[in-house]
Amino acid sequence: MSEHGLRELGTALRSWAADGVGVVRVLERHGFGTVESGQLLAGTASGAVAGLLYRGALDVSARPLVAAAAAAPQTREAHVAEPDALAAGLACAGGATLLGHPLPAAQADALGAALEAGSPAALVSAADGAAALVLTGPDLSARTGGLGSAELDDAAARAAAGLLRRGATATERVPAGDVELLVDLWVPVPSVLVVGAGAIGEALAAQAGLLGWGVRSASTVDEATAAVADFSDADVLVLLDHAPAFDATLVAGLRGRGFIGALGSRRTQAARRERLLAAGVTEDELARLHGPVGLDLGARSPAETAVSIVAQVVAARSGRGGSALAGSEHRIGG
Repeated sequence: MSEHGLRELGTALRSWAADGVGVVRVLERHGFGTVESGQLLAGTASGAVAGLLYRGALDVSARPLVAAAAAAPQTREAHVAEPDALAAGLACAGGATLLGHPLPAAQADALGAALEAGSPAALVSAADGAAALVLTGPDLSARTGGLGSAELDDAAARAAAGLLRRGATATERVPAGDVELLVDLWVPVPSVLVVGAGAIGEALAAQAGLLGWGVRSASTVDEATAAVADFSDADVLVLLDHAPAFDATLVAGLRGRGFIGALGSRRTQAARRERLLAAGVTEDELARLHGPVGLDLGARSPAETAVSIVAQVVAARSGRGGSALAGSEHRIGG
């Protein structure tokens, strides 16, 4: 599911939370070729539906299950023939065991808010869908709901945190004593907006592509400001252009979401800071500006500068300062 699709799903979950939500997840599958993790369909008893399972190939079975799942947990077998699978864009035929279960209002709102904001989130339930726990926040430390015992909740949190360290969306079944847990984790993929032209912008695009991040560019103030105003927590602005006109873009970013970075010398940064303060930006808002953007790696070439910038983004998303591993007490590899 695309980042835009997840945000739309999050918005739908929040709007339906008070009325009762059912969700359908993939408990087990065989076939279909390579498919994305984190598949989720959500809806209400009245028939409203959001999300997607395997490019819609399972809709015949999944959509009716969504409405029923709002009332009680249940499973259903779904099979997709080769022609239908290929028409949906899947590699081959396959089948799946679908788990449908209610998502209480508090959990639906918490999960929806995280997906809408583009921040990490996990949905954990027993394999029978009897209870659900939602974990949110950069390190998944915020808990909403529960699985019936503190021990199970802790086991779920450990499992989700372990998946989070891999840095990618995942769906896994995890044993926890006598219970098997179904864990769906969504890790937003950063999308970099490069404002301005030049060799550093080209190097950033190449580096973002290497990491599997999205990348786009903007050249005008209006275009850049509109894009930044729509940022999620996973979005990244790298402002290369020093023109004061782009202060409007920074104001929108500092009052919104995402990673806000700006290139420039210390003299350029000082002048920019004074203009932003004069424009009404507060000290707290200004503290969100990474400028000069990038870690101090001694970068000289555009390619090295791009590495320093994406390294700071990774560190910020992980809540780290970007220090050397040899001097760090944090877990290595996450």
